Amino acid sequence: MFKVGKIEIEKAILLAPMEDITDVSFRLICKELGADLVYTEFVNSEGLIRQSEKTHKKLEVVDAERPVGIQIYGGVLTSMVEAAKIAEKENPDILDINAGCWIKNVVKNNAGAGLLKDPKYMQQLVKAVVDSISIPVTVKTRLGWDNNSIKILEIAERMEDAGAKAIIVHCRTRSMGHKGEADWSWIPKIKEVVNIPVGLNGNVLTAHDVKLAFDETGADAVMIARGAIGNPWIFEEAKQLLNTGYISNMVDEEKRINTCLHHLKIAVNVKGEKRAVIEHRKFYSGYLKGLNNVSLMKKTLMSPIEYQEVEDILLRYLEDLLKDKVVV
Repeated sequence: MFKVGKIEIEKAILLAPMEDITDVSFRLICKELGADLVYTEFVNSEGLIRQSEKTHKKLEVVDAERPVGIQIYGGVLTSMVEAAKIAEKENPDILDINAGCWIKNVVKNNAGAGLLKDPKYMQQLVKAVVDSISIPVTVKTRLGWDNNSIKILEIAERMEDAGAKAIIVHCRTRSMGHKGEADWSWIPKIKEVVNIPVGLNGNVLTAHDVKLAFDETGADAVMIARGAIGNPWIFEEAKQLLNTGYISNMVDEEKRINTCLHHLKIAVNVKGEKRAVIEHRKFYSGYLKGLNNVSLMKKTLMSPIEYQEVEDILLRYLEDLLKDKVVV
């Protein structure tokens, strides 16, 4: 059971925080399609305390996406405490601390997975954040810095002692980045040493992966990251698989294109038309994956700056796809 504050979900399926991906519009489309809990992009604590408008925009949440978590990152205890207080004012359901980002520019400042190099300091930082705000604090982390320093059992215990209400573990080390197989076998071991909910992340790319993760590890939650990019139906499919044992609603051309347009409409309402249309270009590869003449279509979609033009292009494309569809 994923029980954090007022949130109580059996076999929770979570949308991971992803830089430049999990803005409000993407979170809302994933919520509509079954995500139990969604997270913002990770937010730089130093940017927040320096009152960066661009950084602060990432904190904005809306009621329709609840429950929602804001994730912050940083390596300086005092900055993280101040950033947590700023984030709390946006009234998220959870504040999450990123202790798993492997990117060089993050870890060189002892932020993200850089915290794994000093578990004692990591505990102090998390406790300071917990003590500074009233909403539940969770932690997303990795197994360790590298294969020679896997300290996840110690880390998990320290996080619980610091007052974290749950821990989500990306089952790779920092040195692995996104490469290699995630080692899910650590999840039951972690559950043996803590009483807080333990979530699994890593190598969750399909609905069947979600079910397998729950079945094999007994995780309280499964968090989906890259598996949701261009494939927000993964939440809907995973719920069907968990509840009925099979996936009943297959994703066809019509569903792909209509969902893509629905996502863009949400983005237009949130961001304004021109910005939304331009930023939506990064999603076309995922939404149109596997369809005929997709390379030409993606190229065509790089030009419009108005919603109606995108809709006209995609609906004509859908019409052509349906005409060309071979009926056996």
